Parts: sequence; C-alpha cells; structure tokens
Amino acid sequence: MVEKKSSGGGKTVDEGKACAVLSYILVGIIWYFVDEKMKKNSYAKFHVKQALVLLFLSIAISIVGSVIPIIGWFIILPLGSLFTFVLWIIGIINSLSGKEKKLPIVGGFAKHLTF
Repeated sequence: MVEKKSSGGGKTVDEGKACAVLSYILVGIIWYFVDEKMKKNSYAKFHVKQALVLLFLSIAISIVGSVIPIIGWFIILPLGSLFTFVLWIIGIINSLSGKEKKLPIVGGFAKHLTF
C-alpha cells in the first residue's frame, strides 16, 4: 500500500516513513511515543509495532543464549542473532518501500500490541 491517505488529506506513508525506518534502530520507537503526530500515523504505528516485537525477540534470544552454557553460546546466540538480523533487514526494506508487510514468523505478534 503505497499511497494510503490519512484523514487529514496527507499521505500517511510519506509522513510516517522516516519514523518507520528509524523504528528498526530504536530512534523511531522513541520518536513515535514522543510525537503526537506520529501516534496518529497508521504506517508509523505498524512498523513501530513490528520493530518492538523484533526488539523483544532479540532481548529474549540474548538472555536465553547467555544463560544456557555451550548450546546457548554456540548455537542459540549465533543463529538467533542471524535470524533477528535478517528480519531487521526485511523490516527496513519494507518500511523504505512503503509496504505494510508483516515480518516472517514474528510479524503476527505485533498485531496484539496495543498503544
């Protein structure tokens, strides 16, 4: 969905694209919660939710991988980090291209976030 119109007549995608892209590197998440205009932007909200799920996943992988000796250090951490990195790249590409496309495997969890 490239030209989704907002109620104010502006292009939602164009207005929220910077926040959406930056949400995957944490800056956009902070921007979203600070700026009232971004809170009303459905495109930015979609990608902030996706980025938050990805952030929670990477924290969980880091904790689990660090606590479990050997298997965690040599299997969970490297594979989990690679997995989240690939999802991170996909999210950035989707947000840059103006798409509201769910991330594979973890994208469905974002719709359950409410704010």
